[in-house]
Amino acid sequence: MKYIVEIFNNRPFVVALIGWFVAQGFKILTTGIRYKKFDPERIMGSGGMPSSHTASIVAATVQLGKLSGFSDPVFGLGMVISFITMYDAANVRMAAGQQAKVIKQIVEQLGRSNFQIEKELKELLGHTYLEVFVGMLLGILIGLWY
Repeated sequence: MKYIVEIFNNRPFVVALIGWFVAQGFKILTTGIRYKKFDPERIMGSGGMPSSHTASIVAATVQLGKLSGFSDPVFGLGMVISFITMYDAANVRMAAGQQAKVIKQIVEQLGRSNFQIEKELKELLGHTYLEVFVGMLLGILIGLWY
């Protein structure tokens, strides 16, 4: 029990969780407004506005800077991880989502019976630069606020 209390007293960890929950909440709202319906996939799903991965890691990184100092090597490492996360969200995962869309089109054109499909491919994996940017701003605000 002691360790659980210690974990939840870890401010960078707590702000990362808050960043994730707030971003996922915004995803539910923005999807509902855009498509006029509730999409339960948005509760835990990747992709969409804003980037919850970005909001989480940036909030934790800002908190590390506040606690350890912005010249501390731990803050620097957090910055590197934040940039990798943002690059991955906007480039690698976005490309994977676009590839999934093309693969689905090919499968439909050639007929589903010609392929062994174990699990449907997800198209909404990555983020636009705007979604990543908004996730970063959200992370900065949460990290500074807490």
